[in-house]
Amino acid sequence: MLLIHNRYRAVGGEERVVGEIETLLRSRGHAVTRLERDSAQTSTTEAGRALLRGGLHEAEVAAAVRAQGADIVHAHNLHPLLGWRALVAARGAGAGAVLHLHNHRLVCAIGVTYRDGRPCFECHGRDTRPGVRHRCRGSLPEALVYAAGLSRQQPRLLAAADQLVVVSAAQAARLEALGVRQSFSVLANPAARIASSSRAGEGRYALAAGRLVEGKGFATAVVAARRAGVPLRIAGSGPEEARLRSLAAGGEIEFLGWLSEPQLAAVRADAAAVLVPSREEEFCPMAVVDALADGVPVLASDHSGLHELLDADSLLDSDDVDAWSQALLSLWRDPTLRAARGTAALARARERHGVDAYYAGLMEIYDAARDRR
Repeated sequence: MLLIHNRYRAVGGEERVVGEIETLLRSRGHAVTRLERDSAQTSTTEAGRALLRGGLHEAEVAAAVRAQGADIVHAHNLHPLLGWRALVAARGAGAGAVLHLHNHRLVCAIGVTYRDGRPCFECHGRDTRPGVRHRCRGSLPEALVYAAGLSRQQPRLLAAADQLVVVSAAQAARLEALGVRQSFSVLANPAARIASSSRAGEGRYALAAGRLVEGKGFATAVVAARRAGVPLRIAGSGPEEARLRSLAAGGEIEFLGWLSEPQLAAVRADAAAVLVPSREEEFCPMAVVDALADGVPVLASDHSGLHELLDADSLLDSDDVDAWSQALLSLWRDPTLRAARGTAALARARERHGVDAYYAGLMEIYDAARDRR
């Protein structure tokens, strides 16, 4: 297999999933190569040229397919440096092409369909002009390039993929509503390791982890924890940090900064609950998958793919801070309840996110891509 991926400027869950797929495939005896491009090491001029052209240096993809003898190319994010030309090159070299969609970058210039404090679905199908009007990429020139590039690339990407993968049924439904009417395979993100038992009953604080941006709703976590008098640790960095620190003043709230995966796992192991109060759509966030796999109860926003990950007792209105405060306080005061919900979380992780089931689903997708080729 050949895995191809354009790394984002801000590293997130998608990079994590790519790495875990590589590890899983190797553990099952497959020969795997990863070919990556990095947006953080790319000038805006080169990125714009690549996006408008549909990718650069596609011959390198074809050469990697031939050198590896790969019969499957598993693509993740392709914008801006790889593009549709990478998939066409892979197929031309004899590989089946799987396109794994982790967000809405087929349609949305920033991928998350969220702006100005609310979800936004104005861009639809190949009509990406609203992203120009709203300057979703910041500057007008960059907004224009992304709008044109996404509109030009979308049909070519869809035509070049033998199989399309999404991480939840909610994501498939949203893409269809956004005008991407295709057949999708649903494959929820895997948990590489699942704990043998839950330690949530002995948890010492609540935890929120991720990039500190407005759409992730960390302000709700901060205010709710302050009202409930529950210690909160926040792992991550981003442009919202200063505002969140201001909101946290006077509370027992600690900002840990960006943590490596092992560091974050160590912090999560001592958590009584994980808070995921996103205002933007979340389809299968690793913050939830990791919490389930460690047997930590999760409180999350009541929308999108979070319904597929959690039961109704764990879901809250993202705007109702009082509800978040009350739910967190109920968990904090009742170690027995935390332990029971932590044990239920482990059962859910084993059923829905175990590597055996994930590998079986992945092989079905690869087989279908080979058959189509």
